[in-house]
Amino acid sequence: MPSFDEVLKEAGEFGRFQKKVFFLLCQTGITFAFIFVGVVFLGRNPEQYWCRLPGAAELSHRCSWSPEEEQNFTFGALKLVNSSFSDKCETSDIRWNSTSTSCTNPLQDFTNHSLGNVPSTRCNNGLGYRQPHSSIVSEFDFMCDNAWMLDLTQAFLNLGFLAGAFILGYAADRYGRILVYLSSSLGVGVCGLAVAFSSNIYLFLIFRFLQGIFAKGTWLTAYVIVTEIVGSDQRRIVGIVIQIFFTLGIIILPGIAYLIPTWQGIQLAITLPNFFFLLYYWVVPESPRWLLTRKKEQKALKIMHAIAKQNGKKLSPHYSKVLGELKNPSFLNLVKTPHMRKYTFILMYAWFTSAVVYQGLVMRIGILKGNLYLDFFISGIGELPAAILIILTIDRIGRRLPFVLSNIVAGVACLITAFLPEEIPWLKTIVATLGRLAITMSFEIVYLVNTELYPTMLR
Repeated sequence: MPSFDEVLKEAGEFGRFQKKVFFLLCQTGITFAFIFVGVVFLGRNPEQYWCRLPGAAELSHRCSWSPEEEQNFTFGALKLVNSSFSDKCETSDIRWNSTSTSCTNPLQDFTNHSLGNVPSTRCNNGLGYRQPHSSIVSEFDFMCDNAWMLDLTQAFLNLGFLAGAFILGYAADRYGRILVYLSSSLGVGVCGLAVAFSSNIYLFLIFRFLQGIFAKGTWLTAYVIVTEIVGSDQRRIVGIVIQIFFTLGIIILPGIAYLIPTWQGIQLAITLPNFFFLLYYWVVPESPRWLLTRKKEQKALKIMHAIAKQNGKKLSPHYSKVLGELKNPSFLNLVKTPHMRKYTFILMYAWFTSAVVYQGLVMRIGILKGNLYLDFFISGIGELPAAILIILTIDRIGRRLPFVLSNIVAGVACLITAFLPEEIPWLKTIVATLGRLAITMSFEIVYLVNTELYPTMLR
């Protein structure tokens, strides 16, 4: 009985069929990158905001003030009571009477205190924004004492990634790769729409979490499918190149954010392409490797005949059965033997550190005072050499040395960045970009080694 790799070699290990499916599934990397780092633009800090005075909202509504007028009047009032006032997260206990105060000269009438004797207080009446719906920060007041909630939204997304890896990873092994991929694409689209139209922070967090679950499902299954439909010699290349499309998503995202002024528009732009992936139902078949693990040899052979036909080849007629792989695996297989246990724990730690450092460096771009769009674009370009360096080195010197060196460089770069003075931001940016290049290499090698170490059903 021939093995699957023997049949695949005759059908074509990287022919026209594999190239077509590979290109289509690579688009998932772009949309996954949008979701993974989208918070940098969804939650960008508003350029101009102020702490509203008591009664300011009612007065602004009665007088039909623009946000600019309310801001000017507010700062004018605060400067009158304290000429050195500068903290946008503090205000003074002064109050406009929303029914009698003049709309044209509201500064003439403060009803709470006399001028010069007004203590500073925290902002208890909300914030005002020049562009009130430009980001989730202004939409849900993630400023001042609530600034930590922006990180909470990303934490919910990452929690969704964690749940999706377990739930949909298991589902892909049990019910099929392409079924989970298509279901996840639909889930990302629907939940992304719900995020865009969330009316409060609780709905936003719930659907952000759910979008994380399904986004992880699309990315994991797409990666596994492209590595399972090619020969073992091509698995290395496709595993690296598909991650270049993730970097392309990083590069494209600032352009989308620059052209779209509101966070809802950005959210829709990065969500709607996922519905396009539903068309793959007609062009991307189930992984024949997976079918063999589920004892569906005839379906696997039917797909292999179709692959051979599209590749301009023909399978030998004596192929009536194909030797399958491991049957009925469980999570215990990951730690069953000493060697497998060692590999699993090392890779788990490598996944953790790579994700934390990578996302930390990406998020850092969002808090710099430079041009957010340009800085983010340049940092994305800085990731591209990672794949080239991996391709040039891993066949010559193996996987371990590039992985170790990339982690050391990333760690050293992060430490140096932390101690560089703020007065030389260009140097901090260069060192951080070097760290990002190194951690991108580490991340991509972790993906590659996972597919090489584990058989189909554990992958």
